[in-house]
Amino acid sequence: MVLVKDEFGVFHIVMIIKRSRSLISLCLVATLSLPSLSYANVSRVDSIELPDIGTVAGSTLTIDQERIYGDAYMRMLRSSKPIINDPVINEYIDIIGHRLVAHADDVKTPFTFFMIRDRNINAFAFFGGYIALHSGLLLHAQSESELASVMAHEIAHVTQRHLARSMEEQARRSPATIAALAGSLLLAIAAPQAGIAAITATTAGSMQSQINYTRSNEKEADRFGIATLAKAGFDVQAMPRFFGRLADEYRYASTPPPMLLTHPLPEDRITDSRARAQQYPEVRVPPSLNYHLARSRVVARYAGISSDAALDWFNRTQKKSQENLTDAFDYGKALVYLDTKQYQQAEPLLQALLKSNPDNNFYLDAMTDLLIETKRTHDAEQLLAQALQQKPNNAVLLINYANALFKGEKYAEAIRLLQRYTHDNPNDSNGWSLLAEANHHQGNEPEELAARAELLALGANWNKAIQFYTQASQRATLGSLEQARYDARIDQLMVQRERFLSLK
Repeated sequence: MVLVKDEFGVFHIVMIIKRSRSLISLCLVATLSLPSLSYANVSRVDSIELPDIGTVAGSTLTIDQERIYGDAYMRMLRSSKPIINDPVINEYIDIIGHRLVAHADDVKTPFTFFMIRDRNINAFAFFGGYIALHSGLLLHAQSESELASVMAHEIAHVTQRHLARSMEEQARRSPATIAALAGSLLLAIAAPQAGIAAITATTAGSMQSQINYTRSNEKEADRFGIATLAKAGFDVQAMPRFFGRLADEYRYASTPPPMLLTHPLPEDRITDSRARAQQYPEVRVPPSLNYHLARSRVVARYAGISSDAALDWFNRTQKKSQENLTDAFDYGKALVYLDTKQYQQAEPLLQALLKSNPDNNFYLDAMTDLLIETKRTHDAEQLLAQALQQKPNNAVLLINYANALFKGEKYAEAIRLLQRYTHDNPNDSNGWSLLAEANHHQGNEPEELAARAELLALGANWNKAIQFYTQASQRATLGSLEQARYDARIDQLMVQRERFLSLK
């Protein structure tokens, strides 16, 4: 197989296969990947004829059940995928995601957006409003609207309950076919290449049915997605522009892989998306500095390239970019210098950026890191304390402030801050990790064990989490409030474990 590589060495053809862990209702996670890229057939939702794809899946799963599946699958992902736990990146994609959700129809679940460190272009949605983005999206999308077009499509997969509908469709098939597909999907999770090979061996009729049904879902997600994109104030032309550019990259691939043959990206889909986008009034969206800052952060820290290659990318790309995006490239260079301990080169760049925009969290985060690395923790604390006066509940600033207190050996203060932070942000592993370390330095073993137990639970390591809480309870003062809290949490984790295991 020969594919076109970009300058990051990325193969863009991806097929992600996910599962719901029920005996009779395994399904493919709704994905955006080159083999099944189909963001065409988009138009105004109030004037379109949507494909007839059956019920709203009420007979298969309730919304509450979808959220249980989503939580379980998210825990599995944390333990198996390189999820990027970067507070600044997470804040950025969360802002874009919820801006879109605020303008989407049929929203019935909360949404969670996160990024996986993977240079392949991909995104996927699964139960409970979870939307995963590969870091490769930011390497190749050239604007915030292009990124938003992908996210809007995935949001539509959730709001239109496409996974539940897929389960309902599969439930109509014969037990033998379901068993064959279930075995293939289970294998694909453990060994993707072997699993894909097994799926291609599944009966042709069953697979064709799945492909056709997926295409129907894609059409509906395209249509709702582009309507959401327009209502949220993004450039709808970004959708066909992004997909057209990707299609051009593979036009001359000598041997398309099997998955591209079964999930093609025909020209008529891109043409249709262009036509539908033209039905909306033209909106001139200025370049988003924060998008380009996020992109620079991915290039500098998550692209898997050398520091010299990253600096070369910033220099080359800056020459082709608008002058008002210079700050984004300076920021990227500063991160490279910071990460390679070239602090004298990083500091003047960050000082200039912070002077121009003192409230920008990208800059505050980087300057805090630099001050800590150069043993100026007190300056870092002051910088963040001042920023928190303007944004007192901002998660990026709070976790940075806690880290500055920790690095300054102010463990008690850090613990007080982190106790509140982890209460408000219970799914952020950064908070639990820092809380565990701070309690370790304070010699508070029960609280350290409790924090580490929460980290284990986030990754569905229930037995170990319960073990750690049990040890914390044994070390706590008999009859104390701490012991009662640990015991109550053990009961909660046991319930969660049983619910998780019941999905297998």
